Amino acid sequence: MASEYVKSKKRVSLTVGDSIRIAREILGWSQNELASYTKIPQSTISGLESNRIALGVERAKKLAIALKVHPAVLLFPQWDIDQSSVA
Repeated sequence: MASEYVKSKKRVSLTVGDSIRIAREILGWSQNELASYTKIPQSTISGLESNRIALGVERAKKLAIALKVHPAVLLFPQWDIDQSSVA
């Protein structure tokens, strides 16, 4: 049955910053609101969204909880399981 489905083509490339911004905007939050929920300064959120600051695991956890997404959504927006191999 799985062979009946055709995988969609990749139409856009997302950065880590894009994934944070999109998740935030889906909730209708400003950067200041996200900063309030996460206790991460707004200037840092701006830096994350513009890819000037690296996300890191601890920030990813805080943001994921606030944004109600799995941390992997933020950390690995381009990951394709079909392209990955386990050695």
